Amino acid sequence: MAVVSWKEILLLSGLVVGCYWNSLSCGFVFDDVSAILDNKDLRPSTPIHNLFLNDFWGTPMAEERSHKSYRPLTVLTFRLNYLFSELSAASYHLLNVILHAVVCVLFLRVCRLFLDKTSSLVAALLFAVHPIHTEAVTGVVGRAELLSSIFLLAAFLAYTKSTGPDHSIVWPPIALTVVLVAAATLCKEQGITVVGVCCVYEIFIAQGFTLPMLVDTIWQVLQGKDGFPYAVLQTLLKLIVLVISTLLLVIIRVQVIQSQLPVFTRFDNPAAVSTTPTRQLTFNYLLPVNAWLLLNPSELCCDWTMGTIPLVESLVDLRNLATLVFYIFLGLLAYHSLRYRHSSAKTVIMALSLIVLPFIPASNLFFPVGFVVAERVLYVPSMGFCVLVAHGFKMISHKGQLKKISWLMIGVLLTTYTVKTFHRNWDWESEYTLFTSALKVNKNNAKLWNNVGHALENQNNYAKALRYFLQATRVQPDDIGAHMNVGRTYKNLNKSKEAEEAYLVAKSLMPQVIPGKKYATRVAPNHLNVYINLANLIRANDSRLEEADQLYRQAISMRPDFKQAYISRGELLLKMNKLTEARDAYLRALELDRTNADLWYNLAIVYIEMKDPSEALKNFNHALELNPRHKLALFNSALLMQESGEPKFWPEANRRFLTYVEEEPDDANGYFNLGMLAMDANENAAAERWMRKAIGLQAGFRSALFNLALLYSQSKREVDALPVLDELLHHHPEHIKGLILKGDILMNHKKDTRGAKACFERILRMDPTNVQGKHNLCVVYFEERDLPRAERCLEETLDLAPNEEYVRRHLSIVRSKMAAMSAAGRPLSSATTEGATTEGVAASSKEEVLQSVKEGTEEAAAGGEEGRGVDAVGKEVGDEKNERKSSTESVRGVGVDQSKSLDNSQSDKRTKGKSTKDIKDIEKKRAAALKRLEEIERILSGD
Repeated sequence: MAVVSWKEILLLSGLVVGCYWNSLSCGFVFDDVSAILDNKDLRPSTPIHNLFLNDFWGTPMAEERSHKSYRPLTVLTFRLNYLFSELSAASYHLLNVILHAVVCVLFLRVCRLFLDKTSSLVAALLFAVHPIHTEAVTGVVGRAELLSSIFLLAAFLAYTKSTGPDHSIVWPPIALTVVLVAAATLCKEQGITVVGVCCVYEIFIAQGFTLPMLVDTIWQVLQGKDGFPYAVLQTLLKLIVLVISTLLLVIIRVQVIQSQLPVFTRFDNPAAVSTTPTRQLTFNYLLPVNAWLLLNPSELCCDWTMGTIPLVESLVDLRNLATLVFYIFLGLLAYHSLRYRHSSAKTVIMALSLIVLPFIPASNLFFPVGFVVAERVLYVPSMGFCVLVAHGFKMISHKGQLKKISWLMIGVLLTTYTVKTFHRNWDWESEYTLFTSALKVNKNNAKLWNNVGHALENQNNYAKALRYFLQATRVQPDDIGAHMNVGRTYKNLNKSKEAEEAYLVAKSLMPQVIPGKKYATRVAPNHLNVYINLANLIRANDSRLEEADQLYRQAISMRPDFKQAYISRGELLLKMNKLTEARDAYLRALELDRTNADLWYNLAIVYIEMKDPSEALKNFNHALELNPRHKLALFNSALLMQESGEPKFWPEANRRFLTYVEEEPDDANGYFNLGMLAMDANENAAAERWMRKAIGLQAGFRSALFNLALLYSQSKREVDALPVLDELLHHHPEHIKGLILKGDILMNHKKDTRGAKACFERILRMDPTNVQGKHNLCVVYFEERDLPRAERCLEETLDLAPNEEYVRRHLSIVRSKMAAMSAAGRPLSSATTEGATTEGVAASSKEEVLQSVKEGTEEAAAGGEEGRGVDAVGKEVGDEKNERKSSTESVRGVGVDQSKSLDNSQSDKRTKGKSTKDIKDIEKKRAAALKRLEEIERILSGD
């Protein structure tokens, strides 16, 4: 066997890079979304052993909705990609290109076993650029084919070294072969078929048997005329080891899938559920269809399910001729290769083994699979095809007059394949380009129309997406998923009536319950989401909540392990204030899946509504143990700690808010709550920084603007507070607390009684019963020395708040002052001369009256404020809503509604209770105010 040179390696690698470099600009499309973007097994937070418990898509193998595709080594490489580049698609595509180059080099080594140097290089070059490989190389999930092929070829090469120079058995290569076969199988199931290729090699290449010789030898042994030749015994021993190893792998594989085949519907593979002879005729017709794709890969399609290839329902269908021709051609090749011993026959038999054996698991001939045709499964069979083409080239090129023509033909073939592959890669750039290119090839596949609609839906182009979804229902009227997509899109377009009608059509297409028969075995699990979607839609109407609950319970009765139904029902019960039942629904869902961080989060929300913050915090912590970057668990657990008023929780709350803003750097609420924590801790500089950040992200952020102004006021920076209050009142002109604070600053610090008066009058125009605004206006009248008006104002305030002792006391002070001035013969109105103000009461004493009256009013108001009362008006907390996330699993193809307002979130506006420190501060200020009032009363009495 000639060794592969560095020049050949560089040539193959360069050609692969030239064909596939544009794939690096492609994103995650089609199955990549489920295998990469939605697969939690890629995340470092997921235990590594989960890779060996879940299927290729991250679904536990024990679940019935699992596809039973067990490929942990492939998922491990995805996880390594994620470790280095997270979800940067370019790194995933780059590794696929590198792996394809490795496969090409190994394939060249294999070809050298039964082709000459030139022909083997031609086969490898043809394999490197064949357009059928774009799905396996450019599609990230095609890595399963690439990795499996590497181990498959390596296992075959190892096996070829199992015979020593003296024809003895060399066991280490056989042991290595078994290990590599296991590795190939753990990358993709078809890897196990290399054992069959090794058996063919051993019998017909290494031992040199032809089929007549093999039959004759077996016949002689059976007749007892002759014992087993030593060479045959050695061959038999090696094959027995391989077969036993294969059987062990098969047994383990069956145990892994728990002896269950995945559930496929007639939409995935229509022939699989067809009757005889339609099923057999169609499956056999698919063989020449696949062969034609290898011969002429001009029209490639990413999805061949549903109505792509119409069923062959009759023996007189002309397509049966293609099946007949295919079997005749295959039979002639097999006859030629098995009957003779020359090198050409050996080459053909190895090519046929590479074509036929790896394709058997995907052929539908022995068991149904979840597709009709899949281009990526032709990756290994194309090796045999390339060997046949290269062998034909070798035979033609040896004829002098045809040598130049053969080289020209190969050159043209390589060039056209290279150009086709390069251009085909662009189709995989995005989901929209991929599925629209597929529709150019096939317009009878409703799934393609659906997927173009999904791509447009992801761009929020709902109107155009609806046209594709409606076309899908016309192409396949009984496609449940298409009608569900129509309903969801109508809902996104705020057409609830049309959405409900579409969901009802989808519901009517569901198989009816048959008594005594397990429903789960007759329907795709995803289709049950029609009940979830319909219930999510109608529960927007509060009068139909019970009807929605009935739909959830119907879904649960059909599948008691339908986790999503429990999740959605828990949300509804929470809305209906049936907290105990909501808790039980989430607990039942957790029995089905204790690794779902969203479920723990939702349960925490229930405990918050049940006024059990300690249990809520425990469940938030469970969610964060499973997913330390769970954004809403971080936010709401930190908010819960902040609201507790316990300083011991503040450092952890601060850490969680900081982590949250790392995940959501554009969410102003995270920075606002960091500012609130800093205010609690008297870290004014940090509080100012966080509030400014929140306001910068969200112009007009009411709570952030007000609390920043309050912070400035408390820090004796009233001048800085005024422009902040002006901005607040520009965006929220009816913000009463902001008006009170602004009036306070204008009157007490800017001596602008006119401006303060305008603020308090504005409050009373909006709310004539506002005691705090009314009382502060009375203070303005006092400041303007209009004592009669101040008296009337305080009397009106007392009528509004007859139980407020401070108002009564202040009215008494004003009346005492009026009596003293009347006795002295001085006017009581604002016409009083400036000089008269110093008589009876010192100016400083009068200011003390004003200040004491203001402080007493503010403290009383603060004591009655909802929220944490501090100073005149108290902090205003989070008037913005904090989203309470509820998990709703997205089902690709049919889609579960993802409406934030109804389906996936529970909005909750939280207000914070006063801390012990706040209450003590209020009491201290009240005591000081009362003490000053008493002093003023003594002065007034003396006057």
